[in-house]
Amino acid sequence: MAAQGIWGGTISFSLVAIPVRLVKAVEPRGLSFHLLHSKDYSRLSRRMFCPAEGTTVLPDELIKGYEILPDKYILMTDEELESVSPERSRTIEIVEFIDLKKADPVYYDHPYYLVPAKGGEKAYQLLVEVMRRTNKAGLAKFVLAEREYLVAVFSREGALALTTLHYHDEILPDDDISPKKGKTEAEEESRIKKSIEHMIEDFNPGKYADGRRKKLTDLLAAKMKERALVEAPAIEEEEGEGPADLVAALEESMRKVRESR
Repeated sequence: MAAQGIWGGTISFSLVAIPVRLVKAVEPRGLSFHLLHSKDYSRLSRRMFCPAEGTTVLPDELIKGYEILPDKYILMTDEELESVSPERSRTIEIVEFIDLKKADPVYYDHPYYLVPAKGGEKAYQLLVEVMRRTNKAGLAKFVLAEREYLVAVFSREGALALTTLHYHDEILPDDDISPKKGKTEAEEESRIKKSIEHMIEDFNPGKYADGRRKKLTDLLAAKMKERALVEAPAIEEEEGEGPADLVAALEESMRKVRESR
């Protein structure tokens, strides 16, 4: 099954423009659990609650505020936030190429793949090969979901990979982490070096797995055999009542607004 694109446009530099689709490179496999009411196993819903009034707040009563001091806020409207949002982009514009070996991994954030769209296959393969041979990465900025990202584009396993990067001011200084350099004993240094050399292997991530997830999966399978599943009672929503999950309703409302633009 072809990977579903989450963004479509072109990757470009100089006079080159290649149509591509952005697809996920990783799929987290952690197990998540829902919170249930112990009395009847109903799934609990999140609500926006006002502690001052002791009431649930409806979506049309929500506003955004930035806390500048404890309990002191600057109010922002949706229109004001929209005015500073970057324009939606259909181009990953490479502004410079760097030596991939010199890119500090601490800047790496989230990986994706770029796959060729119809009509761009030949130019795509040429770019993949040139970047592989030169071991270069292209730095670019582009907008995804109303956020402007700094990204690195490089060749990986015969395809173009894209990794979002942290901005420089997001990286914490290591002044308090790195120990002060002192005099080292030659014998101790040699012992550590030999220990590392003895443990060197080719990188093979397939040798490793999430042990806790495997144990949880086995435990869930065993519990399914041992006891019947519990079932939440059916709930009939009375006419005129607010939605059961106000956060979900708000997210759905915002999604419809974005799609209507």
